[in-house]
Amino acid sequence: MSQEIKEREPMFSPKNMRLITNPFNKENPITVQVLGICSALAVTVKFEPAFMMALSVIAVAAIGNTIISVLRNTIPSRIRIIVQLVVVALLVILVDQILKAFSYDVSKQLSVFVGLIITNCILMGRYEAFAMQNKPWPSFLDGLGNGFGYGLILLLVAAFREIFSPSGSLTLPFFGTVKIVPQAFFDMGYVGNGMAILPPMALISVAIIIWIQRSRNEDLQEN
Repeated sequence: MSQEIKEREPMFSPKNMRLITNPFNKENPITVQVLGICSALAVTVKFEPAFMMALSVIAVAAIGNTIISVLRNTIPSRIRIIVQLVVVALLVILVDQILKAFSYDVSKQLSVFVGLIITNCILMGRYEAFAMQNKPWPSFLDGLGNGFGYGLILLLVAAFREIFSPSGSLTLPFFGTVKIVPQAFFDMGYVGNGMAILPPMALISVAIIIWIQRSRNEDLQEN
């Protein structure tokens, strides 16, 4: 028994920590794996709904990964996709009800896009590729990491779009609207970019992030 305890991998070993950190850079689900692009277009007009969407995906990814990992040895292979869909659907329904209860205005802004988390390629991909093959704790960390990596891109795109929109402000959760571009700029004739609130700007923002990331990381550059 003592030898088994000694050989057990630490909960926060370097290998486990990479499950959290890698999705921020080399394994980012949006900029590297090109998954979850639709939500980057749909919910990033303002920062607050993007923040709530990011939190929702983090919760569904981490908890769902853990549940699938716990059940992995009892799920018949022929119905594993159905089970994964049931798990993600249940979690999304819970998230949707929590948003309606505690942040109804944001819930209305997100509209059907919360429900579409069920079909998010990132979630189903992690359930199938990682949680079905690994123990609960690494699966939980993998869900957290990919959720955070996804959320980071959403927040960067939303901040870029909202700051450069005609309002020049950010709608922060719990703090309301915060003016980022000083009023003096507007008094001198500054006008925000109206294109920032249109879907093409989301694609342009993601493209800029991908370009910066790949230019600074040789492992991601194509030969």
